[in-house]
Amino acid sequence: MSVPRARPASALALVAALAAAGLGPAAAPAAAAEIPAGAGSYSDTRPAGTSGPTNNTGTPVTPKVTEAARDKPVPTNDWWSSLAFQRYGDNPYSTPMYGHPLTYQATAGGLEVGYPTTPSIVGDGRQYEYPHKADLTVGLTGLNSPDTKADDWSDWTVTPYWADGTRTLRTTIGHGLPFVYAKGSGGDARITTAAAPEVFADDGNVLGITVAGHHYALFAPTGSDWSVSGTAVTAGLGAHDYFSLAVLPSTDALATYRKYAFSFVTGSEASWSAEGGKVEATYRLTTEPQEGTETGTLQALYRHQWLHTTDPLTSYTYVSPRSTMKVREGASFTTEQASSGVLPALPESSGVDTARLKGYLDEVAGAADPFSGATDTYWTGKALGKLAQLVPVADQIGESATRDKLLGLIKDRLEEWFTAGGASEFSYDKDWKTLTGYPASYGSDTELNDHHFHYGYYVYAAAIVAQYDQAWAADSAWGTMVKTLVRDTANPSRDDAEFPFLRGFDLYAGHSWASGHQGFAAGNNQESSSESINLSAALVLWGSATGDDSLRDLGGFLLATESEAIAQYWFDADQEVFPASFGHETVGMVWGSGGAYSTWWTANPEEIHGINVLPVTGGSLHLGREKEAIKRNLAEMERENGGPAVEWRDILWEFESFADPAAAKAKWDAGHADYTPEDGESKAHTYHWLTTLDTLGAPDATVTGSIPTSAVFSKGGTRTYAAHNFDSVARTVTFSDGTTLDVPARSTATR
Repeated sequence: MSVPRARPASALALVAALAAAGLGPAAAPAAAAEIPAGAGSYSDTRPAGTSGPTNNTGTPVTPKVTEAARDKPVPTNDWWSSLAFQRYGDNPYSTPMYGHPLTYQATAGGLEVGYPTTPSIVGDGRQYEYPHKADLTVGLTGLNSPDTKADDWSDWTVTPYWADGTRTLRTTIGHGLPFVYAKGSGGDARITTAAAPEVFADDGNVLGITVAGHHYALFAPTGSDWSVSGTAVTAGLGAHDYFSLAVLPSTDALATYRKYAFSFVTGSEASWSAEGGKVEATYRLTTEPQEGTETGTLQALYRHQWLHTTDPLTSYTYVSPRSTMKVREGASFTTEQASSGVLPALPESSGVDTARLKGYLDEVAGAADPFSGATDTYWTGKALGKLAQLVPVADQIGESATRDKLLGLIKDRLEEWFTAGGASEFSYDKDWKTLTGYPASYGSDTELNDHHFHYGYYVYAAAIVAQYDQAWAADSAWGTMVKTLVRDTANPSRDDAEFPFLRGFDLYAGHSWASGHQGFAAGNNQESSSESINLSAALVLWGSATGDDSLRDLGGFLLATESEAIAQYWFDADQEVFPASFGHETVGMVWGSGGAYSTWWTANPEEIHGINVLPVTGGSLHLGREKEAIKRNLAEMERENGGPAVEWRDILWEFESFADPAAAKAKWDAGHADYTPEDGESKAHTYHWLTTLDTLGAPDATVTGSIPTSAVFSKGGTRTYAAHNFDSVARTVTFSDGTTLDVPARSTATR
């Protein structure tokens, strides 16, 4: 059996101890209101004896935002969330925040700014990091604020706010921004450097300095003059309230950066489309000139972005934990990627022994407890996912009774959770504007961790139900509750007053974050990127099954974007991201500061290498793009493990099948009799998966279909084209190599 997955439990244990002593968060009132949601409901109050968001001592916390932002849903699980979620009682400012290329930390005197360019290898060689170290602090003379609050935010920028009764300071920072934009009152602009700066340019209101080997340009209003005294660099603002600074890629870039110094970024927004096998996204900054008329700007693109843009880039670059960032001169850029296909299940193949598969299906459907005792949101979700994977498999071989039994089990359990007042329910927190399932797990309640991991399984299971029972998925039935979970985790609306826009997904970084509070020296983190992908694939399936094209296309965009980020930042597919001194082929966790060859609960190599693979579903086909990276990954696993996988052998066999289906099937043939499936897996699914890919070949990402629910497989130069048609009428799917496939209504077809 695998070791149970767990996050550090110290804070959770303390909360439980305090509650037992009568010192914890107050119990919920006995009579909570139920909020109707179609045939289902959720509560507006937590169940008695449970907790919502707390700090590390178990004290309840509310969002740390200004009055101007008080009614806005706070996007927890972001790169800057410690500004708004005070995880530590003695730190009312923030923990280090990794914007890239710059790093930041709020303090009483203003905003620390750093530009780490040299990696450190720590943790016995298991982690690489570019840790935050302040080169300078942006502030005002005399500023001594008791706290820092989030004042405003957009898709990938945020504005922290300081006030001490005499002075106020706002700074706007963000992903890809080489500038820090500041507005202050009550004092002169003050830059405090970590060591006496070297001045390389001095032109009154424009000053070029070098600190710790990094070059910065400081910009005060025209007519001002910077003064340097030791480590204090100051400038009067006169009748104005603005100043800025930029980290320069080189001293000779000063003239270019000076041009945009007073074109202040005021917001950021991404837009996307997913159509005809392509996903296009545009990333746009809004700006406002503080003096002059210039409205352009400079922004640095991550590797996963510049690999997929044809927009002109400058020769300027920056160092980051995600490899080289390249600078674009302009307020927007566009990327285009091939879509990542999603199928409800792998298609029918001649290699599957239906009698044998039926036996495996019967083992699951006939189990005394198909949910294996699960009570909390995560383990219930895993069990729902395991059952949902088998519904189309049973249907494929004509086992309609088993299919319907599995559907019944899924519906019953979902409906229990989707109805307030029982032993399991979802409850809405009006302060944090979030929906939390109780019983909770792994800090999904007290830290707002992992909602996208947990709820992705529910949405996936609901999508499979919707494929076979559209009435169940109607808004008037259970569809509204499914959509409420989507609003909590991947809300497509920026105007929703009850939930934040895309809570966990960082649009610019290209992937999700797992920690609700981001309260770590290394920034935020995400371990199981594949469980984030599971939510995106679920959106594709749910949107396709219910006719919600907007959610379907959102899922397609998220899946295409995060799959590229995973390839680059978790698997180092091009071998251009990890430092040469790191010595690993993969990381189990990506952090704001770098990456770690580890998990939260074990150092077992099998789980380090497998945690970014599970659950293996028809949404995992993107993994087949990087076959050489998979081979390197698994070779390291066996070296570190001292031999082949033992505990998670099914997950790792399936991982190998994306690169070498025959080798994976041979391992199943040799070892299937004496292993226990991973908790979210079954022998039925693993057998069907490995046998099908052994027959059809590995996924072929070089060809895409015209609908999101299509895929191509290749073996020995022969391609098999597959697509599922959720529509009520037949349709023709066209693939990028010109092949066409006629697919009957509500069916999967192959050619």
